[in-house]
Amino acid sequence: MVELLVKSKVKEAVKAVDEEMRVNPEFYDALEAEVKALIEKAVKRAKDEGKKTLYPRHV
Repeated sequence: MVELLVKSKVKEAVKAVDEEMRVNPEFYDALEAEVKALIEKAVKRAKDEGKKTLYPRHV
């Protein structure tokens, strides 16, 4: 599967929540895995409904 996250954007989002928070490099891998798992679950839900389009309800 493709790399989904832009590290600079993740870091920017973290800083928006807490300016002093830093990001360990391993965090990106863990977050990437969670996003991929979320996508896989959403695709399964859509297929179970007979859909070929993902909607917010599939998340």
